[in-house]
Amino acid sequence: MELQVENLSKTYPNGVQALREVSLKIPMGMYGLLGPNGAGKSTFMRILATLQQADSGSATLGTIDMLNQPHEVRQVLGYLPQEFGVYPRTSAEQMLDHLAILKGLSNRKERKEIVSALLQRVNLYEHRRKNLTGYSGGMRQRFGIAQALLGGPKLLIVDEPTAGLDPGERNRFYNLLAEIGEQTIVILSTHIVQDVKELCTNMAIINNGQVLFSGTPDAAEATLAGKIWAKSIAKADLADYQSRYQVISTKLVAGRPQIHAYSSEPIDDGFEAVAPDLEDVFFSKIHAVA
Repeated sequence: MELQVENLSKTYPNGVQALREVSLKIPMGMYGLLGPNGAGKSTFMRILATLQQADSGSATLGTIDMLNQPHEVRQVLGYLPQEFGVYPRTSAEQMLDHLAILKGLSNRKERKEIVSALLQRVNLYEHRRKNLTGYSGGMRQRFGIAQALLGGPKLLIVDEPTAGLDPGERNRFYNLLAEIGEQTIVILSTHIVQDVKELCTNMAIINNGQVLFSGTPDAAEATLAGKIWAKSIAKADLADYQSRYQVISTKLVAGRPQIHAYSSEPIDDGFEAVAPDLEDVFFSKIHAVA
């Protein structure tokens, strides 16, 4: 199965163009949607999740018209938004059972088996009777995946899932998503480059509602081969370098700014050629230098 999106556009009443003729082909597996905050990622996700309507364009999942068949979409969709609320004083087991009923799982025995299996899959079975309000951030995100997997979705949409997670929780969440992506289309929306690099076999970069790149992470890095130059400089010299070169990123290393500059020709002045990474691709596309 494949998700095909063509010329999807959305403009809000205040005039903000959230999406501008977005076209993407999203195959089975983990697909990263990378972009800064406000790039249009969440609007794209909400449209696919039938929570908003597009102004124009099309989106098809197999034989399902996602813009005109919302009921059919919801039958095969799992969705984990960036933030979601839970009922106070309700356990994970109770909440998941309630959501399973809403999903149409009316057989009590079958429902109990499914709920238990999902809680085990996300490593929450031992905490199944604990109130959700007492869960850590990572535990709550894993519960979010469990509820999204109810009904065996063919499309799983995950919006900024690792914000606020510690490194251990983040790794456990990665492993879970990677396992799910073996049998499902999983769209991971994030502004964290490392999430896409570690998890996704295909990706797109979006900014200002437009697709700037789509393909594999390796192909993205290959577009900058021989074009990224690095140098460690004094803090006081940063503005001068930014005025003279196409500086795409700056980070502090041992207290000194290390700059990455884009140039198709070698740069003198003490710069060294470096192998581009996905972060270089991201910043070069956002700054429109490549």
